Amino acid sequence: MLRLIPLAAAALALAACGDHDGNSTSISFSGNSSDGAVSGGIDSSGNLKIDANGFKADLKLPKFSVDANNFEMNGVHLYPGSTISSINVNGGQDEDKDPGKVRVAFTSPANAATVRDWLKERLGKAGFTLSADGTGLTGKTDDGKPFALKLSDQGTNKSSGTIDMGG
Repeated sequence: MLRLIPLAAAALALAACGDHDGNSTSISFSGNSSDGAVSGGIDSSGNLKIDANGFKADLKLPKFSVDANNFEMNGVHLYPGSTISSINVNGGQDEDKDPGKVRVAFTSPANAATVRDWLKERLGKAGFTLSADGTGLTGKTDDGKPFALKLSDQGTNKSSGTIDMGG
């Protein structure tokens, strides 16, 4: 349980960033430990809920958004101008058997192939081992964890995607 408390603190810190252009980001987290299950998150309306082994909180916070400048993977940000609609963190059971997973959903102001190629080049320089997989990427992070990027075009100069890391 203690290792997920920093996630809740990070969510609160992000909420202080305020709302950008009317977009908002939702964040959720969950995990289990010897102390019990922990879950919570902030929805797109700014409602924060935490349920941690007997501790419960339900607060209203300002809406906020996370964009390309606020998110990075080994120093690599998302494609410029991207906005994140959700971040989901599953803390897993233990580092060896169930290390946890992260899923990030986002939109970018470029077509899927452009975003894929842009991320592949930069993540490759950051130690990721990646291969093109349709309009996305699959492979491993710099520390050998699974990585998958799925992208789809949403018009001429817009795409949406998900990044899955870990597990």
